[in-house]
Amino acid sequence: MLTVYRRHLKRCEHRDEGRHYRRCQCPIWVDGTLNGREIRQSLDMRDWQRAQDLVRQWEAAGQRDDQPRRMTVKEAWERFLADAEARKLQPATVEKYKLLRRKMEAFAEQHGGLAFMDQFDLDVLSDFRSQWKCGPRTGLKQLERLRAFFRFAQKRKWIADNPAADLKAPKIPPSPTLPFTRDEMRQILEALETYSASAGARNGQRLRAFVLLLRYSGMRIGDAAQLTTERIVGDRLFLYTQKTGQPVNVLLPKFVAEALDACPRGSDRHFFWTGRSTVHSVIGKWQRRLARLFQLAGVPKGHAHRFRDTFAVEFLLAGGTLEQLSVLLGHSSLRITERHYAPWVGERQQQLEAQLARAWALDPIALAETKGTYQVRSEKGPHNRVM
Repeated sequence: MLTVYRRHLKRCEHRDEGRHYRRCQCPIWVDGTLNGREIRQSLDMRDWQRAQDLVRQWEAAGQRDDQPRRMTVKEAWERFLADAEARKLQPATVEKYKLLRRKMEAFAEQHGGLAFMDQFDLDVLSDFRSQWKCGPRTGLKQLERLRAFFRFAQKRKWIADNPAADLKAPKIPPSPTLPFTRDEMRQILEALETYSASAGARNGQRLRAFVLLLRYSGMRIGDAAQLTTERIVGDRLFLYTQKTGQPVNVLLPKFVAEALDACPRGSDRHFFWTGRSTVHSVIGKWQRRLARLFQLAGVPKGHAHRFRDTFAVEFLLAGGTLEQLSVLLGHSSLRITERHYAPWVGERQQQLEAQLARAWALDPIALAETKGTYQVRSEKGPHNRVM
């Protein structure tokens, strides 16, 4: 007869209650005899029901089932990352998966015995997520990556199911679009002189071109940092955006095209990058430069994506449509554009109504209708008709 029990770890607060206590998450062992053969070993699992089912199968069969080779967490991550690179995912995306791997392996090391994929059940993953020190929006993105990793393992039969799929997503509070005001934009451009005085005229000139590009192209900072010279033809910018691969053709103001043409280049092929460092590294460098500029300009909570929001909002307020904006921003779906920028359509609608009111004020029929009479032109000549 075989007995299933918890073998409590040293840090388990229920250790003194003995092997019969089973409501903790310590490793499960089996002890006893099977067909006269003594068995005392770890089952390499923490799910009590699964352990009991396995032992019953052994007892019914009269022998241990030959277990297939179990996939370790380390090997699973190595194969997942190799697949990600084979699919040509962006380096920034791969780097985020590597960060999740480091967190998961550190968690496994803290909770001894978590070496295999099938040991990460729903309870263990809940404990793992509880240690994340990030906001809800970042937590949601990290959860999506965790689900993708376990889905990869499930498809390859390394685990029976995907426990990460049952983790509830965090509640995301609404995050309003925060474009720069026109006064803030003036402050940022004026602060470039102070920046140039401390960092040098060459660096100041490059940062000015970078800021103008972000503001008047709507590009993400990653795309702007990797901009190549062949993408600029006259005052037109053509590129495939880094994130979605959607083609975008943007008409730049003349002074922006001139600033790009005049700024010192990072290399023969790139405006703002040498091409030798990683994309992650060059983005971080430009983020730090922008952070310094926002500080000099006295603009709180400034960051690169607000230039993109400013581009979008100013386009809508000038009468552009969400469909047109979606193309300019390189969004893969109109729903993405609506989610971020639909609130600004209301203000644009107010502008349209005010413009229509001005148009009706110049229309003679509308004026006459408002006063109760309007002039009718006929073969006998014009005459007034009272309404």
